[in-house]
Amino acid sequence: MTTVLLADDHRMLREGLRRSLEDRGLDVLGEAGDGEVAVRMAAQLAPDVVLMDLSMPALDGIAATRLVRQRAPETQVLILTMHTDDESVARAIRAGAAGYLVKDCSTDEIVETIEKIAGGEVLLSPELAASMLEEDRGAPVISEREEEVLQLIANGLSPLEVAGTLFISVKTVKNHLTSIYQKLDSRDRTQAVVRAVRMGIIRLD
Repeated sequence: MTTVLLADDHRMLREGLRRSLEDRGLDVLGEAGDGEVAVRMAAQLAPDVVLMDLSMPALDGIAATRLVRQRAPETQVLILTMHTDDESVARAIRAGAAGYLVKDCSTDEIVETIEKIAGGEVLLSPELAASMLEEDRGAPVISEREEEVLQLIANGLSPLEVAGTLFISVKTVKNHLTSIYQKLDSRDRTQAVVRAVRMGIIRLD
């Protein structure tokens, strides 16, 4: 039986989710009303999946996700939130979330996604996935060198560190980034990384 920890600051939502998930055969190990409690409970209980909201007191869902992945590495995190903007999705993925659903999805969709994530898959809600595909349709392909630069940026390296790794100048790195932003219609590194991940050009470790 798949085990779940609920992390959301709205008690009524947690209680409703708990009943719905348990009715569908999932084992809800506990509930957390803020990010700090979620991290502590995840480390203690080691659930298969933490169903995590982004907007919570004490510690937000992004920071909590990162700490859960550090302290309970076998536990996967599924974000369930009202936020659908690119930046929130990107930050959640970079923090280690294995899935991202919006709160207007059905209970059946939540249960199905939890089961798939517990089995090792990485998923986004159909609405977000469709939006991403629509945005990325027809986007130009970046060069092999640009792909290398963007992958290193996605791995957390600074332009200076990328330059040292690839044995090129910082100016060249910045020129590559400018080209990448234009080709992927992105305003900054984060947006470029998100779009490249969606297109399968690079991956997030």
